[in-house]
Amino acid sequence: MARTTYQATTEAVDVPFREFVDHVLRPQSMDALGSDTLYFFGDNNFTEWHSLFEHYRPPRYFLPHTSGAYSFGIAGPGTGVPFHWHGPGYSEVIYGRKRWFLYPADKEPHFHPNHTTLSWVRDVYPFLPSEERPIECTIRPGEVLYFPDHWWHATLNLDTSVFISTFLG
Repeated sequence: MARTTYQATTEAVDVPFREFVDHVLRPQSMDALGSDTLYFFGDNNFTEWHSLFEHYRPPRYFLPHTSGAYSFGIAGPGTGVPFHWHGPGYSEVIYGRKRWFLYPADKEPHFHPNHTTLSWVRDVYPFLPSEERPIECTIRPGEVLYFPDHWWHATLNLDTSVFISTFLG
């Protein structure tokens, strides 16, 4: 019984996977705050999730002198994570579509840390001057996106999405 659910802007909430799928996995409300956004991602218990990761065939990408740590996720439409940064890695969509917004490390985006990516796309993004717009793309099943070290990024799940990210360290 896997139990890890993250809130987009605060600490993790412990929810059994079945409960998450049956009761939490739903479209994001337009008026929700980031702290109200739940999605299943990160800190996977590798003992419980071993059979999944054992069958996963990762993309053949690598950075020299690094190793990868997998993180499985499932999220409802309209959910995502607000802008943040960390070390390098890549993300692969297994099911659904995930829209990415990226800024180079030296170009911090304007965002409120407790507003959802959905509200940022609705209320901020359309009014950004062209020189302040992020690099963006939508990845679909079988597609992979590399995120460079310390680059700012936010995600928006356009559908119910299943994905695996590989964090390189």
